[in-house]
Amino acid sequence: MKDLNRITVVLVEKERTAKWFAEELGKNPVTLSKWRTNVSQSDLYTLNKIATLLDIDKREP
Repeated sequence: MKDLNRITVVLVEKERTAKWFAEELGKNPVTLSKWRTNVSQSDLYTLNKIATLLDIDKREP
């Protein structure tokens, strides 16, 4: 089994949906799916937005 992606774990912990996440970031759900399945990664600017949006420390693995 693949390791769970941190974004996926945090969304579950915060009881948020992928749809909500995509809308809040203004991103295509396909892009977010790639991030959540570790196919690709966000840029650093978006990483900061994700950390703020989910209220997490971006340095935490």
